Amino acid sequence: MGATNFRPDHRKALQHAVDVIMESRRSRSQAEAGVGAGPQKSLLDPVEPAPVSLTLPPQIADLVFEMPVRRRLSDLVLGANTVEEVREFLFEFSQASVLRNHSLEPRHTILLVGPPGNGKTSLVEVIASELSLPLLAVRYDAIVDSYLGETSNRIRQLIDFASRTPCVLFFDEFDAIGKERSDTQETGEIKRVVSSLLMQMDRLPSHAIVACATNHPEMLDRAVWRRFQLRLEISPPSAQELSVWYDRFQRSLGQKTALNADKFIAAMSGRSMAEIEQFMLDVKRKLVLFSDKLNASQAVEQVLSRMRSQPGKSAHDREADAQLPARKSSPRTSKKSTPTG
Repeated sequence: MGATNFRPDHRKALQHAVDVIMESRRSRSQAEAGVGAGPQKSLLDPVEPAPVSLTLPPQIADLVFEMPVRRRLSDLVLGANTVEEVREFLFEFSQASVLRNHSLEPRHTILLVGPPGNGKTSLVEVIASELSLPLLAVRYDAIVDSYLGETSNRIRQLIDFASRTPCVLFFDEFDAIGKERSDTQETGEIKRVVSSLLMQMDRLPSHAIVACATNHPEMLDRAVWRRFQLRLEISPPSAQELSVWYDRFQRSLGQKTALNADKFIAAMSGRSMAEIEQFMLDVKRKLVLFSDKLNASQAVEQVLSRMRSQPGKSAHDREADAQLPARKSSPRTSKKSTPTG
């Protein structure tokens, strides 16, 4: 039975139980982070998964998979405005009982847009981690069915579960099922999915967080946008954010390199957060495996050289290539054949 069919007194009791659970989790998290807590670990240091898990009923276990929750907000490097928005969202959720005493509800639907590799999924993980909630990613292959009405039933089952169980429900690549319904190339079943999903989202209680991410916001149905109370654009790191990445990189190595902040920013300009993390990890791997042959500066130069030779060059790499002299064709390739007649 869905949460919308509860009697008012039952709904109030359920909401009170959710508030008690959340308060207990916050108290436990504060106690664990209080006495004896050391400094925040580097992004490259191993981080123990948060002790949050969930036993899924059989009918739901096929529709979602639980994602590990390891990152904290301080692990990410985001724009100041984005960080402030996320902090306010987390604070609202943690103070839900205070808001409800004034007949208000915390925001609980989030849409993240932006190019791939810049932290949309990581940010959803952070939200689950900071609120000590399990993170459930939706499996589209299990949700969408060719039989008429079956997809809507599965979505309803999923939303019913989220209504009863505090969690973060994550729709990655949301444009796959949230597409514009006026698109003539889409099948009738996908259009029914959008309609069903919109109706189900409208009845979600505020203790169920729905987070959606997309690389193609222009493909979303127009009616989808108003369902999201918080919309954030996650862009590639700016120069200021790259400077923060550089400081973290230097601290994680524990030794100086010939790569200064300006060179790092130039080399990483235009690259995604995922590429920057990969660069840092590649350097660290080389130092671990070849410490007897390489110093930090040599490891950095080798990894940078490899990045420049791979597809997906940074803006700095493209400018450097443009300044190289044009390569002359060899006589063999430039020689024209003389027609015989």
